[in-house]
Amino acid sequence: MSKIRKAVIPAAGFGTRFLPQTKAMPKEMLPIVDKPVIQYVVEEAVESGIEDIVLVTGALKRAIEDHFDVTNAELLRNLEAGGKEKLITETNKISEMANFIYVRQKGPYGNGTPVLAAEPIIDKESFAVLWGDEFIISDPPRLAQMIEVHKKYGGVVISGVRIEKKEDLARYGIADLEHVEGNVSKIRGIVEKPKPDEAPSQIAAHGAYILPPEIFSALKRLEPGQGGEIWLVDAINLLRDDGMPIYAVEIKNGKYYDTGNKLEYMKTAVELALKHPDINGEFKKFLRDLNLK
Repeated sequence: MSKIRKAVIPAAGFGTRFLPQTKAMPKEMLPIVDKPVIQYVVEEAVESGIEDIVLVTGALKRAIEDHFDVTNAELLRNLEAGGKEKLITETNKISEMANFIYVRQKGPYGNGTPVLAAEPIIDKESFAVLWGDEFIISDPPRLAQMIEVHKKYGGVVISGVRIEKKEDLARYGIADLEHVEGNVSKIRGIVEKPKPDEAPSQIAAHGAYILPPEIFSALKRLEPGQGGEIWLVDAINLLRDDGMPIYAVEIKNGKYYDTGNKLEYMKTAVELALKHPDINGEFKKFLRDLNLK
């Protein structure tokens, strides 16, 4: 099985749930303490052995490109004048993490479109897809766990997150599973946002994917659905119908963080602030002193 060297990160959405904040600022650049959301996603990919990061962007997303570019000379001079060597190292490291490639999204709405936009760069090798507004912190990294499963079984590999609260099952695509071994199952199908009593399992299949190059021909075979949308899961279902196995990996030792809406974003920011070595003590004291009712 060929090495997974490339990861596609779609980051072209409008971020309408965060307006007016995202009127001129990409939602993927919203800060979690001192790093933007998308940097957590990139770090996971790099820690999993990814060499090329393909960022699929749209209008008003220039800030993402600037963030992963080399440190600008004026900022560097300012940091040097202030003797801030630690910050110089941290900011320089961002652009050195991987080879960054930028593609503008074109085509109909839907999360299959940015994946198809990356085809000329991916060519004929398997690759990873991670969304730019959610991530899992785990040991080993989520994508590294998925890559190990792909080495053994091939096919399509999707990360699985166990949904503990029954009522939350209606928020996700829930996998109908056939157990293979350990934390690996074969996906028979995915039920989108089922009623909690009708969900086929507690495993939500979403967030990260390892896909074969055949996904591009499958995406091209799709007819736009309601609203003219092209969805990645529909293309994956076509591959399954063609006989390709689809696997789910329930991620071990991990915590899922969703920053795609205001409430989950704030939960993520608070939880990671409580773990940040520079502010965790004072921030915890601040929260304890709040007069919450």
